[in-house]
Parts: sequence; C-alpha cells; structure tokens
Amino acid sequence: MYVLLSIKPQYVKLIFKGIKKYELRKSIFKQKVKRAYIYATSPVKRIVGTFTILKVIAGHPSELWRKYWQYAGIDEEEFFRYFGSCKKGFCIEIGEPQMFKQPLDPHEIIPDFVPPQSYRYLKLSLR
Repeated sequence: MYVLLSIKPQYVKLIFKGIKKYELRKSIFKQKVKRAYIYATSPVKRIVGTFTILKVIAGHPSELWRKYWQYAGIDEEEFFRYFGSCKKGFCIEIGEPQMFKQPLDPHEIIPDFVPPQSYRYLKLSLR
C-alpha cells in the first residue's frame, strides 16, 4: 500500500535537502504503508517525489518535540501551533527521499483527483 501526502513546498525542499527527516501529522494511516508520494501543495500542485516510510512514531506533541525537534523542519512555535490542543501526534520517519526529474500532474494519472487534506491511499506505485 502507498500513500500520497500533501506537503507545503517549503517543507518539501527541506525533505530533499535532508534537513527534514520527520513528517508531522495529527492523524495517521489505518493501513500499513511502506512508501509515500509527495504532493507539493499550491503553488506547485504536482507530485514531486517519494520516500520510504521507515517508521511511524506516536506520542504527545511535547514528547515528539523534545525527541525530534532538530529534524522536524519547523520551529517550536509553528510546531505547537500545528498540533494545537492535540493529545497525540505522529512523526513519520523519512527514508531515501527521491525527487522526480519531472513532477507528475496528478490530474493526468489519478481519476477525479482532489488534493488530499492530509493523505490519500494509493493502490499502485506511481513510478
């Protein structure tokens, strides 16, 4: 099983530079997922690459910040604003990020494509 993650372009850049090693989420997949495809949100609006999901770490946001802050790709204020009053958050450990030479237009390969709010399952590999 694969997943398509919506990620803001500034964070996508940090992933491919190797600075951001954990993707933060308020909710996580219900199924086992081994690979994520990256949908860079507006203004890019393309599937720009992929990475292996090494593991998913769950915990209280303050615990996640304490352990993973240096690889989260955001500052402390942004981090806690994102999680708000959530009692549980998730860090997806990013492995082997690969940027596509040619970004994919999701409208050309996914019928009735609507950008996912957080994530969307994919049954087939896109590459």
